[in-house]
Amino acid sequence: MQDISSQLEQELNSPRMRTRRKFRALKDTAARRAIAVGGWSVIVAITLIFFYLLYEVMPLFKSATIKHDSSFELHEAARSSNILTMFTEEQNEIAALLTDSGQLLFVDAQNGESLSEQQLPLGDAQISSFKVKTPGNDTLLLGLSNGTAIAASTTFKVKFDEKGQRLGVEPSVTQLFSGKAIQLDPQQRALNYITEQESPDGKLLAALVDDGQVAMTLLRKKTNFITGEVQESLEPISFPSNTLYERLLIAPDHHYTFALRASGRLDVYDSRSLSNIQLMHTLALVEPGQRVTQMVFQLAQQSLLVGDSQGRITQFFMVRDEHNEQQLTKIRTLKLGDAPIKILEAEQRRKGFVAIDNTGRVGIFNTTAEKTAIDQPLLNNEPLLATLAPRASMLLVQDAQGVFQRYAIDNPHPETSMKSLWGKVWYEGYSEPQYTWQSSSASNEFEPKFSLTPLAFGTLKAAFYAMLLSVPLAVCGAMYTAYFMAPAVRRKIKPVIELMEALPTVILGFFAGLFLAPFMESHLPGVFAVLLILPLGIITFAFAWAQLPRPVRDFIPEGWHVVILIPLVIFLSWVSFSLSQPMELLFFQGDMRNWLSNDLGINFDQRNAMVVGFAMGFAVIPTIYSIAEDALFGVPKSLSHGSLALGATPWQTLVKVVLPTASPGIFSAVMIGMGRAVGETMIVLMATGNTPIMNANIFEGMRTLAANIAVEMGESALGSSHYRILFLAALVLFLFTFVVNTLADLVRQRLRKKYSTL
Repeated sequence: MQDISSQLEQELNSPRMRTRRKFRALKDTAARRAIAVGGWSVIVAITLIFFYLLYEVMPLFKSATIKHDSSFELHEAARSSNILTMFTEEQNEIAALLTDSGQLLFVDAQNGESLSEQQLPLGDAQISSFKVKTPGNDTLLLGLSNGTAIAASTTFKVKFDEKGQRLGVEPSVTQLFSGKAIQLDPQQRALNYITEQESPDGKLLAALVDDGQVAMTLLRKKTNFITGEVQESLEPISFPSNTLYERLLIAPDHHYTFALRASGRLDVYDSRSLSNIQLMHTLALVEPGQRVTQMVFQLAQQSLLVGDSQGRITQFFMVRDEHNEQQLTKIRTLKLGDAPIKILEAEQRRKGFVAIDNTGRVGIFNTTAEKTAIDQPLLNNEPLLATLAPRASMLLVQDAQGVFQRYAIDNPHPETSMKSLWGKVWYEGYSEPQYTWQSSSASNEFEPKFSLTPLAFGTLKAAFYAMLLSVPLAVCGAMYTAYFMAPAVRRKIKPVIELMEALPTVILGFFAGLFLAPFMESHLPGVFAVLLILPLGIITFAFAWAQLPRPVRDFIPEGWHVVILIPLVIFLSWVSFSLSQPMELLFFQGDMRNWLSNDLGINFDQRNAMVVGFAMGFAVIPTIYSIAEDALFGVPKSLSHGSLALGATPWQTLVKVVLPTASPGIFSAVMIGMGRAVGETMIVLMATGNTPIMNANIFEGMRTLAANIAVEMGESALGSSHYRILFLAALVLFLFTFVVNTLADLVRQRLRKKYSTL
């Protein structure tokens, strides 16, 4: 015995064995360090992803800035004239100033250096009014003291030399109305206020004369299709009221006319038919004791911005009431100090505006986001004039001393706020506040809608219906495979199910969108029949099987019963879909979809949440099944054998012993499956209508965060609000997954601790 022990000791301490042990220790150390490096690499990669997403998102919430850029005075000859209005071009290089003598001065917007001048043809008349600027309309319309109106259009063109070097911006002026004055008031009274609007038949001109009476004329335009000659004619329009007004605005296509009284009440006229203009309703724009100081259109000319004597700016637009009639409605109010609003000008490309009060306090706001981007005093006295550059990147103000102050504005993302991203917003043309995602449109006057709420809701909706199908099937399948199935069958079934996980989701999405969705629509009763007939049929078959004599039942070995269930499931599914059309004829008059829509009021889309539930559930089942089955199969056999030895049935052992012990693993499987469902892109993208709606209806589609990123990231402009909000959606998805996985791990640890003593 000692010889054997000595020989064994010599063998273990031989050079070959020592070398082998050293090599094994080296491999263990290398593997341990490689695993540690891999783990830390994953953590670092996830952390870098998080900070990169944060880096792209943070500019959305960066505060806007405004800073003084320069100041200048006009040359001596120009200073003797009174400046009526001014505007700039989008390059912020040239400012156009209109004097009371009808001169249009073009000066350098940086230093005031004179560039060119253009005299407008006033004749013997004087300028008595000019049109309030409207976003997107560069027409300069002047009302004269003799009741006529003239108009000009200014354009700015960037010039280049022969070598392609930029020379600068060149202004030009084009006379409108064929270079003639339009006799707007037959009595030749001074036009104290003037406005215009494009009409399907030409151009509608309106003015206030005397103490505020309305004079209106339609400038008709007819084009000779043979010669191309444009003929213009004047058609006086009879306005149905002699009420005296202070301001007048006409909506696009002259659908509505807004006339403001001195008392602060606004008369809204239906002017779609110019031969029959009718008063629709009257409402008070301000509270008693206050007065309206400014009233302008916002971009798209659907909203009215009203500034009052208390420093408030209120937005109004037309909304359909409960009687399906259009009603001018107060939407929201923004506040700039307590002084009266002196200047109010809308941005030309966004739903923002700038307001300046009598004290020189400046505010830049966005109506959609209900956001005050800038609110600070810039001047020490009352401003005379101000203009906002077309790109809203420069503000040019003339102070009380006649000095022009130029300010640079940095406000790249005014559309974003917590309310616009997550709250209900009352958008133009909507009857009430809603959660809406609509990031683009064919119109430049579009109001962007960046609510992430319907996308987050759609993500949870898709995951819910997918988990509703996959969790019961996967967990119950794992229970049967791990505990009841014969080992020989398990060795064949488990790899086949796990192989399903390798199927690309784009194939599943393609299959769901092109085959499954129309098939389920045409066999809708059969789909619901499967959910009822299949479980009842299996239970009935199991009961009948139990009634058979034991020799017959013993013909199928223990654990092989799944083999005879496969043809049964196929047969019951075939029966269910075969009964689809007869059931549809019997119960739903031949069209279940029509019955859902008309009788129950449930909207039905072909590509809906039910299709997503089946397709995504099929994709998630292998993940949940594999992890849950491993957890159940890994329960020590001593526990189940001990339970059976104490008299428990196999089912009692499974429920009371095996399931609690394996519950941490099963819970992890469900959470991992949920993470897969939440982050799924291609199935949702191809199997739904991608409509971002807030509706739990299983027969309607949705749009998820992941699908939205995939659809719109390629068409978003780099650095734009849309681009960064898509990164915000990715960050929300990242944080959601992180929080869910963290909570899942905490629950899993508690379950493991609770059942570790079994």
